[in-house]
Amino acid sequence: MSVLEDDLQKAEKRSRFRILSIIFFVLGSLAGVGGGFLYWTLSDLPKVNAIEEYVPVESSKVYSSDGQVLAEFYVERRTFIPHYEIPPHVKKAIIAIEDVRFYSHPGVDLIGIARALSHDIRAGGMRQGGSTITQQLAKMLFLKPEKSIKRKIREAALSIQIEKRYTKDEILGLYLNQAYFGTRSYGIEAASQTYFGKTVKDLTVAEAALLASLPKAPSQYSPFRNADKAKERRSITLQQMLQHKFITRQQYDEAMAEPIPTAPHYRRYEAPYFVELLRQQLEQKYGSELYTAGYKIHAAIDLKLQQAAEKALTNGVKSVEKRCKPGIQAALVAIDLRTGHIKAMVGGFDFWKNQFNRATQALRQPGSAFKPFVYATALKDGTTSEDTIHDAPISFKGNRPGQMWTPKNYDGKYHGVVSLRTALARSLNTAAVRLASKVGLENVIQTARDLGIRSDLQPYMPLALGASDVTLIEMTRAYAVFAFGKKMELIPYDRIENRDKIVIDEVLPKQTDIFEEGVVKELRILLGAVVKEGTGTRAKELKRPVYGKTGTTNDYTDAWFIGFDDNLAVGVWVGRDDHKPIGSKETGASAALPIWIEIMKTAAGGQELETKEEKQP
Repeated sequence: MSVLEDDLQKAEKRSRFRILSIIFFVLGSLAGVGGGFLYWTLSDLPKVNAIEEYVPVESSKVYSSDGQVLAEFYVERRTFIPHYEIPPHVKKAIIAIEDVRFYSHPGVDLIGIARALSHDIRAGGMRQGGSTITQQLAKMLFLKPEKSIKRKIREAALSIQIEKRYTKDEILGLYLNQAYFGTRSYGIEAASQTYFGKTVKDLTVAEAALLASLPKAPSQYSPFRNADKAKERRSITLQQMLQHKFITRQQYDEAMAEPIPTAPHYRRYEAPYFVELLRQQLEQKYGSELYTAGYKIHAAIDLKLQQAAEKALTNGVKSVEKRCKPGIQAALVAIDLRTGHIKAMVGGFDFWKNQFNRATQALRQPGSAFKPFVYATALKDGTTSEDTIHDAPISFKGNRPGQMWTPKNYDGKYHGVVSLRTALARSLNTAAVRLASKVGLENVIQTARDLGIRSDLQPYMPLALGASDVTLIEMTRAYAVFAFGKKMELIPYDRIENRDKIVIDEVLPKQTDIFEEGVVKELRILLGAVVKEGTGTRAKELKRPVYGKTGTTNDYTDAWFIGFDDNLAVGVWVGRDDHKPIGSKETGASAALPIWIEIMKTAAGGQELETKEEKQP
């Protein structure tokens, strides 16, 4: 070899060395930068043991006194369900479509990433993410939904840590409770209720496959927005389940034949007027926690009685409308005499159009239903039901100078000297006004206040005939006092439990003595006479002791019946929102009393049932 060749070879070696040195320097530099980037990316990772303190946003539920769900309060409709209560076919459906190697990878699926990368290269852009269920959970719980290399690295690192600390079933359960399934449904249980109106435990294979298809793109695959895409996506999930032997061919064929849902199962409140009243009260007390803390609110409402009340009002108003023009409204309140629990409430017929509650918000004249306050005032002073009053024409000065007010009886007739029992039973106006004048109007107003009337009461003689506006609920509560002489605080719920079933709020009955026993006895005689021989005789068909009073205002604008037995006080109002007459001769006895009788029939049946159950060993 010549010297030149030798020099050339040496020069070439030196050149290769320099090139390799540069390459290694560059690679070393890149490694240093990459290491620094990784350190910067992973240095502030959140602690995955925070999952142990994970408290999902969960809707609060309202239950009736017999344990039926009345309503949910939520921002995100979610009901947490433990992983061990989620059926295997539901878990397999989500694994089949989202992460088929879930039970074998360590949190990051390298095979899945390679497959996704290959697909993206062929597609000319990012189409598949390759994220495992664990990575998706990490993103939901700890990371912002940004698209960046930094987030993907943090996601992978967190996933590996999560897999080391928690079992696969725990991870899958957390994912299914946290994932968004569209249509305001967060978590698998809420999704099951929204899409199919059933609990997750009752889902079919086809239903599970549809729900598993949604988290990837809830709006795009919604069966309510795009039925064809939803069905196609469900088919892919079922094919994956069949391919990986999660289901049999027969299960696959049956699932493919099932129709997809066409409309969401939004929960419409039971007892909506009551539920809205309860929601407003609890929101003042608990604020936003009411919608996120997963409370179990045990309401006082008796669902059977509530449904009977709604039916009674509907049937009663239909009956009136056969005789009168349509457009009539009605309201009802039922109160437990011994506890003050609100057992039923109906505020009208159109809650989903108008939330105006005629049981609690409508101020209406009670007519003769107010007269018992006058009589109760007299009884407190020692008068008895057999004492007499003069039923004859009487006049009082009106509001204007020279003006006179002269009340008249309903039929225009007068009966002379009558007992208080007869006067109230026949609802004699002049007798009631004369009695009010005797005991003092200011004392009548005080009696009403003592019984719980909070509405403004005008200090003029027409008040004795019910000329001041009141609400149905306060009138019914006052009549409850007539039953035993005790004023009960109204209770819409008796306890609230947190998500761990620990009682955090309990409401106990609270009562105030108003009438002595002798007064209560006389009140029962007076109000019982209304049923036995007066304007409420139709109620005798109940064939048990009941007590109450009709009320009818001028021009038949308002019709009332409020009464009680030994267990329940019930108030019924019938009228029109525009204060126009119901119809000719539509009194409390003809329009409101039939509704009251129907609800009291149901109440009696419920009481008999409770008695039988109590006697069983």
